Amino acid sequence: MKELERIRSFLIPKLRQVFQFLVKQGIAMAGNLLYGLLCVRMLPVSDYAKFAVLFGYMGSLTVLLDTGITSTLAPLVGEQISNLQLMANYVASIRRIVSRIYMVLAPVAVVVFVFLVREQHWGRPTVVQMIVVLLITAWFARVSSTYGAVLVLRRDRSSYYRAQMIGSIGSLSLLIVFWALHRLNIYVAILLNVAQVLFIAVTYYLRARVLLGRKGQASKQQERAVLRLALPNVPSMVFYAIQGQITLMLITVFGHDASSVANIGALSRLSQIFVLFTQMNPVLVEPFFAKLEAGRLKRTYVTTVAIVTIFAAALTSVAFLFPEIFLWILGPHYNQLRVEVGLVILGSSIRFISGFMWVIHSSRRFIYWWNNLTNIVCTLLVQAAFLWKSDLSTVRSVLIFNVASAAVSLLIAISCGVYGFWRGPQELEPVTV
Repeated sequence: MKELERIRSFLIPKLRQVFQFLVKQGIAMAGNLLYGLLCVRMLPVSDYAKFAVLFGYMGSLTVLLDTGITSTLAPLVGEQISNLQLMANYVASIRRIVSRIYMVLAPVAVVVFVFLVREQHWGRPTVVQMIVVLLITAWFARVSSTYGAVLVLRRDRSSYYRAQMIGSIGSLSLLIVFWALHRLNIYVAILLNVAQVLFIAVTYYLRARVLLGRKGQASKQQERAVLRLALPNVPSMVFYAIQGQITLMLITVFGHDASSVANIGALSRLSQIFVLFTQMNPVLVEPFFAKLEAGRLKRTYVTTVAIVTIFAAALTSVAFLFPEIFLWILGPHYNQLRVEVGLVILGSSIRFISGFMWVIHSSRRFIYWWNNLTNIVCTLLVQAAFLWKSDLSTVRSVLIFNVASAAVSLLIAISCGVYGFWRGPQELEPVTV
C-alpha cells in the first residue's frame, strides 16, 4: 500500500501538469496552426510566398538571437527555485548577453535577408517593410523567451498558458473578421502575427517582474556560468537555426518561381503538427529531467525516447499511406504534393526525436564540444554531396535533402546520449549570491 501511495503521489501531479499543458497549450497551438493554414488557403500563392519567407527567416533569426542562452536558466538555478535573487540575477545576466548578441547580429541578418530574396523581384519597398517587421518581432521574441522561462520555473503555468491562448485566439479571430469583411491581405496577415508576439512578450515581462519581486543584478561571474553552459551548444544552435529553414532558403534561392516557395511554405505548416509536443520540452520535459534523481534517469530516458519514436513513426506512416488527409488541410492549390507530404512529415519526425533528446541532454548537462562539431561537419558533408549531385530547384529534391540532413542529426544525438551516460555531465564552478 505504501508503494502504491508513493507511485500515486508521484504520478498524479505529473499527469495534472500534462493535462493542463495539453488543454491550455493545445488551444494556443491549435489557434496558431489554424491561423497559418487559413493563410495558406486565403492568400494568393504569390502573397503566401512572401508570408512564408518572412516568418521562416524570422524563426531562424529568433533562434540565433538566443543560441540556447535562455535554456541555461533551468539547469543553472536547478533546485534553488525559491532563491528569487539568484534567479533574478541570472535573468539580468542572460538579458545583457542576449542584448549584445542582438546589436551585433541584427545588421548581419538584414544583409543576409536582402541576399536571400534578391531573385524574387519583390521590390525595394516590400523588402524594407519585411526587414522592419523582422527586427521588431525578433526583439520581442527574445524578451518573450527570457521572461517566459521565469514563469515556467516559478510554476506559474496558468499565466504562461493564458498569454499564449489570448494571443493565439485573438489573432485568429481578427483574421477571420478581416476575411469576412473582405479586407484580408498580406499586410493584415503579417501584422496580426506580429501583434501576437508583442502581446505575449509584454505579458511575460510584466508577470515575471511580479513573480521575482526584485531587480536582478548582472554579474561577470554569472555571465561566465551562462556562457560556459551555453557555448558548447552555440555551434549546434546556429547550425540548427539555419537548418530549420534550409528547405525554404534553398527553394527561395534555386527555385524557378514563387509557386515553389509557396509549396515549401505550405508543406512546412504540416510540420507544426509537432509544435504542440515540442512546446512540452521547455515547459515539462526540461524541468522534469533537470530535477530527476540520477538513479531513475537512464530508465526514464530510454522509456520516454521510445514513446516519442513510436509516435513519430506512426504519424509518418499515415502521411505516406494517406496523404489526402494532409492535402485536404492545405487546400486545392497544393493537391499535387502527395509524395512531398510524406517526405516533410518524415523529416519533421526525425528532427522532433533528435530535438527531444537534445533537451534532455541539455537539462542533464550532457553538453560537449565534440558532438556539436561532429554534427555540423557530418551534416555539411551530406549536404555538400546533395548540392553537388542533385537539382535543388524542385520541391521533392529539397525535401529529400532535408530528410538526409535530419538523419545525421539524429545519429549524433544518440551518440551524445550514450556518451553522456558513460562520461557524466559537464561540471560547473559554484556560483554564490
